[in-house]
Amino acid sequence: MSKPLLFGRARLSALVTALVFGFAVAPAAAATLTMACDSIGHGNTVCKEGVKAWERKSGHTVKILSLPASSSERLVMYRQLLASQSPLLDVLTIDIVWPGILAESLLDLSAPAAASIKEHFPAIVKNNTVGGRLIAMPWFIDAGLLYYRKDLLEKYQQRVPGTWAELAATARLIQDAERSAGRPRMWGYVWQGKPYEGLTCDALEWIVSYGGGSIVEPSGAVTVDNPATIAALRMAKQWIGAISPPSVVSAREEESRAMFQDGNAVFLRNWPYVWAVVNAPDSAVRNKVGIAVLPRGPHGAVGTTLGGHQLAVSKFSRNSALAIDLVMFMTGRDEQKRRAILLGRSPTIGSLYQDPQLLAINPYQEILRAAAASATPRPSTVTGRKYEQVSTEVWKTVSGVLADGKDPATGVKALASTLNAMHSGAAW
Repeated sequence: MSKPLLFGRARLSALVTALVFGFAVAPAAAATLTMACDSIGHGNTVCKEGVKAWERKSGHTVKILSLPASSSERLVMYRQLLASQSPLLDVLTIDIVWPGILAESLLDLSAPAAASIKEHFPAIVKNNTVGGRLIAMPWFIDAGLLYYRKDLLEKYQQRVPGTWAELAATARLIQDAERSAGRPRMWGYVWQGKPYEGLTCDALEWIVSYGGGSIVEPSGAVTVDNPATIAALRMAKQWIGAISPPSVVSAREEESRAMFQDGNAVFLRNWPYVWAVVNAPDSAVRNKVGIAVLPRGPHGAVGTTLGGHQLAVSKFSRNSALAIDLVMFMTGRDEQKRRAILLGRSPTIGSLYQDPQLLAINPYQEILRAAAASATPRPSTVTGRKYEQVSTEVWKTVSGVLADGKDPATGVKALASTLNAMHSGAAW
């Protein structure tokens, strides 16, 4: 094991460590790259296995930079390294909302990706393109999904809800019946209501499904202050205490997933990773769960937030050609399929959703593909470096409505005023 890679400020230096893989004796001309891989649990292991395969293929070695679990701390670490033009990091794993924030320090991958980029979903390619430059390759995609207890729907002879109104009615019916049958902890619908990025994702889905736009449009126009947005927030506010527990306003992905997996919820909004977890051998709901697209709004629209991660190459890499080759390998068809099998990560290559092996693991591949193909990006590319501020104002406003009882119309008007002041009519 190599010595830790350390950098600058004390608060973050302890978060960075390097693990060396590859040959006991490296070839004389071999280079060593550094990659920031998945940061948590099994994902980190599977990423390292992919890196090892590239090492065997290329004859070069890769050090894995350990990342903090917190997304915000990862972004701070990246910004510190890139602002100092540090060559310590060659390949970055970046969140889908970071291309506009980090674009100036990342290489344009348009030319090396020319032969393969058309295989990937257009929405995520567009998200990763800043100023005409493809600054990251799609690695895996996330899209908001509806998980449901298929055994309970069958028990009460209910269909999978197609609209938010149907979801509320079905959730209430089953919730009340299960409580009467001796399960007092049962709730109808759980989701992510904590004031953080996850709430921005959920809120965007409600707003889009109601026809309220995407908060900030691709043109840069702020459109959040409209009757559809207000109606969408009122709908969500009515769920709390009725079909959603009061604690939902402090729930993130894992808290809501745990409640559903423990058998205490009928419906769950979450990301694709949940499928593998709820079907693990120790899961209380194993083989009892189905997946559907999120419900439609009153005019027939479906809102699904685009999520996922990408791989990018630092402008300050001393081995940029090799780093690009590593990125192309790690985001290629074979590696995406392997990660889908081992991690349940949804590929960004549409044709993989017809792969027999993946269909055998998850029969809902077509639903996953449809959700991914139609997902709405958050307004991160258009707002660039200001996206963190934009999202913070969004989730603060929505949390104020849900948790603090503030009037949706008043909150949305104030949000629009704040967002307009951020760019004052000029480009973001």
